[in-house]
Amino acid sequence: MGTLNQHYLTILMFNDKSILITGGTGSFGKQYVKTILERYNPRKLIIYSRDELKQFEMQQDYHAPCMRYFIGDVRDRERMTQAMRGVDYVIHAAALKQVPAAEYNPMECVKTNIYGAENVIHAALANDVEKVIALSTDKAANPINLYGATKLASDKLFVAANNIAGGHRTRFAAVRYGNVVGSRGSVVPFFRKRIAEGADHLPITDFRMTRFWITLQQGVDFVLNGFARMHGGELFVPKIPSVRIVDLASAMAPGLPQRSVGIRPGEKLHEVMCPADDSHLTLEFADHYVIKPTILFAQLPDFNLNGLGETGHPVPQDFEYHSGRNPHFLTTDEIIACNHIAAS
Repeated sequence: MGTLNQHYLTILMFNDKSILITGGTGSFGKQYVKTILERYNPRKLIIYSRDELKQFEMQQDYHAPCMRYFIGDVRDRERMTQAMRGVDYVIHAAALKQVPAAEYNPMECVKTNIYGAENVIHAALANDVEKVIALSTDKAANPINLYGATKLASDKLFVAANNIAGGHRTRFAAVRYGNVVGSRGSVVPFFRKRIAEGADHLPITDFRMTRFWITLQQGVDFVLNGFARMHGGELFVPKIPSVRIVDLASAMAPGLPQRSVGIRPGEKLHEVMCPADDSHLTLEFADHYVIKPTILFAQLPDFNLNGLGETGHPVPQDFEYHSGRNPHFLTTDEIIACNHIAAS
C-alpha cells in the first residue's frame, strides 16, 4: 500500500507543473525526461544546458509539446533567472564531475559547482520556485578531491538556502548517491570500449577498490520521491549495493586479465555516503537515510516524519555508510544484469 501511495502522490505532484533541469542533456537528464514523459503530464519540461549540439541531438528523441530547450550556463545568473520564470520544480544536475580534470582545472570546477549552485539558489528564490533538489555525490563526504570539496560546498549552500528564503515558499534539498551504472563518468563504458577493441587486459586502479552502485532509473526514482518526501534542508541518501571493481571487470570480461595501474589523482579506495562525524544527524528510513542540517532553522521541521508519511529513526553513534563495509555487495549475476540495463 505504501508504494502505491508514494506513486499516487508523486503523480499528483508533477502533473500540470513546470519542471526545469540544469545539465539536462547528461545521462541523468535524459533518463529523467524519459521517465517524466512516460509517467506524468507536466505543463512544461525545460532542459537548461550550455551545449547546443547535445540539445539538438536530444531533441531528436525527446520533442513532446511540453518540452523546452534553453541554452545557458549555470555560471550566468541572469540567464538562469530568466529560465526559471513560472517554474515549480528544479533539479540541479549540472556540474563538472571528472575528478582528475577538476584537480588540474580547479577554478573551472569551483565556478560551475559552487558559483553555479549559488546562481541556481538565487534564480529559484527570485522566481518563487516551490522546490529545488540538487544532485550531490558520495565524493562530497569526507572529500579528498576538489570535485568532492566543491560538491560539499554546494550541499552546504542548498541547505543554508532554506534559512535565507525569508517569505518565499522555496525549499531546497540535496540527493547524494554513488556511481551511476553506464553514465559517462562510470567505468562501465570505458571497460566496454576496451573489450570491444580487443584489449588484452582491463586496467584496474587498485584491486581493493569498491564503489556504491545505482542504476540511472533508480537514481531518477529516488529524486522524484525526494520531492514528495522533503521538508527542506535534507540530504537524502539511498540504500544501495556496493560493487568490487575487480568483480565488475570479471563480470564484463570473464577470463580477461586485469592489471593494476595505480589510483588516479584525487581518487579514493572506498567511498562514504554517511560519514561517522554526521551520525548524530543521520536518520534511517526503510530504503534511505537522511542527514539533517547542521544549522538551526527558524522553523524546524520534523525530519523524523517525511512528506510521504515515512518514519525515520536515529542511527547508532559513529555509524558510517561505507562502500567497503556495505552489507550488500552485488554478485556477478547482479552486476551482469545491471550492465544489461545500462546498455539498453
